[in-house]
Amino acid sequence: QVQLVQSGGGLVQTGGSLRLSCAASGDIKAVSVMGWYRQPPGKQRELVARAITHGSTEIADSVKGRITISRDAPKNAAYLQMNSLKPEDTAVYYCHARILLTSTTEFNDYWGQGTQVTVSS
Repeated sequence: QVQLVQSGGGLVQTGGSLRLSCAASGDIKAVSVMGWYRQPPGKQRELVARAITHGSTEIADSVKGRITISRDAPKNAAYLQMNSLKPEDTAVYYCHARILLTSTTEFNDYWGQGTQVTVSS
């Protein structure tokens, strides 16, 4: 039905930058939210940033000023530009989207496969 395919991530030194990409494909009628969550080692998954359809964004306090989220609505894609990375940003990053399928009447949550981001000190 729907796939969220992530790309980007990897190993970077403290202060470095990375860009994550996510693209949704399938029988999509509408996407209301696209964003990123992360799960640090031994911790729960947490919101990093998300972009709402009408242009508003929500960004976690821990990454404000260092992260930019953007969406390409026609492509059902989202991007996370991460700068000034810190070791505490090390986590598995998951793309999330709230999607309405052509065959349903409600939005549902979908997740990407996850990508490792490791920031070395």
